[in-house]
Amino acid sequence: MSKKRKYYTVWEGREPGVYDSWRECERQVKGFDGAKYKSFESLKEAEDAFLDSWKKFIKSKAETIHEKPNYLLLPKTEQPILDSIAVDAACSGNPGKMEYQGVDVRTGFQVFHFGPVEQGTNNIGEFLAIVHAVATFYKTNPNLPVYSDSKTAISWVKNKITRTRLEPTEKNLHIFNLIQRAEKWLQENTYSNPVLKWDTEKWGEIPADFGRK
Repeated sequence: MSKKRKYYTVWEGREPGVYDSWRECERQVKGFDGAKYKSFESLKEAEDAFLDSWKKFIKSKAETIHEKPNYLLLPKTEQPILDSIAVDAACSGNPGKMEYQGVDVRTGFQVFHFGPVEQGTNNIGEFLAIVHAVATFYKTNPNLPVYSDSKTAISWVKNKITRTRLEPTEKNLHIFNLIQRAEKWLQENTYSNPVLKWDTEKWGEIPADFGRK
């Protein structure tokens, strides 16, 4: 009898999404600190779970012992810069439906949102979100910091070029058009907005998080 196929939901890993083999899932979670993933019997169950919080499916001892960090409750000297924009992306699949947003760190107000679009990745979304934020404010508020929890996306912005492993196809042509436009903007414009790494361990989830991890 053939082994029953399973599907794997990765909420926190190198590329969050839904995978149809343990081998692909393992690539995303092995060696990844704090990885959150679970197997399901059907694709629908896995996809539905990905759109929800991992806490409904995984019991974490750490969560029962430690309260979730809240940067607003910290002393002012230990808080992030509140007058800033936080960005984050979400992607259902790898590649899959990708979207990103920018949120005011002080108020939680959504400043911008893009997507979802097909055939994207989380890293690409994070990169585009940072560029979107900087391009929006570099003239009107040139000192406004932009926070991201993605080291990869921050490095891409710093180097003004992406290093995605996503292969160009007819289906994702629009994604690569967006990447080219973002890279072109970075290469042709000078901005002073600081692009900073969000300290998730100290401050909790970035305010722009979609709540699907």
